[in-house]
Amino acid sequence: MVRTLYVGNLPWATKAEDLEESFSRYGEVISSRVITDRETGRSRGFGFVEVGDDDAEKIIAALNGAELNGRPITVNEAKQREERMG
Repeated sequence: MVRTLYVGNLPWATKAEDLEESFSRYGEVISSRVITDRETGRSRGFGFVEVGDDDAEKIIAALNGAELNGRPITVNEAKQREERMG
């Protein structure tokens, strides 16, 4: 089973590879992505990391509040995306 983790307060220069490298120290990383603005292509300061179900709680405990490139990051289980109208 796969769980998706939300990662917030990312430094602007953070790439998906940086997330994968940091998170893989604590468990299996299936994929990682940093969300970017459609118009500018610039990071929006958050991303998502898909991890193995068995590793999710361990990764959250290890990395929530940890420093990544000089900023304390927020890591928790991602909420289901709400449907948008219009």
